[in-house]
Amino acid sequence: MKRRDLIKRLEASGYRQDRNDGGHAIYEKKGGRPVQVPNHREINENTANAILKAAGLK
Repeated sequence: MKRRDLIKRLEASGYRQDRNDGGHAIYEKKGGRPVQVPNHREINENTANAILKAAGLK
């Protein structure tokens, strides 16, 4: 999955980038748990699914 597609899904559900710490960007949502998104163009499907599950989108 492309990183920009994953970020679009997170932002559509209310997540906003809080900070960018080196290799990962941290996205937070009020009332939700923060999720880390690696700074790579392509993100492994298993990793992308884990991020979406942690965000409550799967």
